[in-house]
Amino acid sequence: MGVKSKIKHLVSFLLHGEARPVYAEVSYLRADNRLAGKKVIITGGGRGLGLAMAKKFVAEGAEVLIAGRNEQTLKDGASLAGCKYLKLDVSNPSGFNTFIEEASKILGGANVLVNNAGISLHEPTFFDVTPETFDKQIDTNFKGAFFLTQAFIRHLKDGNSKGNVLFVSSETGDTMDFRPYGFTKAAVNSMVQGLAYLFRKEGIRVNAVAPGITASDMTGIKADGSLNAGEYATGRFYLPEEVAETAAFLVSDASGCISGQIITCNNAQTINARWK
Repeated sequence: MGVKSKIKHLVSFLLHGEARPVYAEVSYLRADNRLAGKKVIITGGGRGLGLAMAKKFVAEGAEVLIAGRNEQTLKDGASLAGCKYLKLDVSNPSGFNTFIEEASKILGGANVLVNNAGISLHEPTFFDVTPETFDKQIDTNFKGAFFLTQAFIRHLKDGNSKGNVLFVSSETGDTMDFRPYGFTKAAVNSMVQGLAYLFRKEGIRVNAVAPGITASDMTGIKADGSLNAGEYATGRFYLPEEVAETAAFLVSDASGCISGQIITCNNAQTINARWK
């Protein structure tokens, strides 16, 4: 929680005895089978935004496979979303070709990859970053996503197939940072544009969603707890379900003319307005 949000909570508590509730008004597109024929791999799909996307995509007619390191988390997530699962450590590229082959076999021909898996170690200062924390975040958020995408696009090209890659970036990719997490997301944004341009004539689209701070295990914010966030125009943090709506559009054929775009989901928070 930011300093402004903490102050807002304190003032509300002093005036009213408790923090005023913040309500999330979220609209959803009615499920209309708009992802029929999409066979989707989602990394980090057992919980948080990955699971919200899995649920939304299945509701829209897609066949979905979620991937991650913890098998029990995957089992639980697959049961909730009504999808398949397969174990994967995204920080270890050595097994990526085998994983893509197996996942594609389970789905009957994977044609969408969602690079959602990511970690932030939330180092409090520049001097708390170590070579170990640096490498761990680079390996998962950037290196892993790069080489898994490489294996996936190779799979598409070998089958002469069209496809779609969606990265989960972050609003931190739009701003300065002193921590590896922000560096990885800035690099992801560059990669999205580079790959989109590289494969623009081959029917392979590449885009990203870049959420603001969203309720998840990684951020430590609970959807059933306080979502107060005075720094955002909404007055609250975001819910994974609303980001999943944007993700569903980007992997659907309705966004067929969009590639190389990073859609920042934070109500213009990181716009570099000169009058700030």
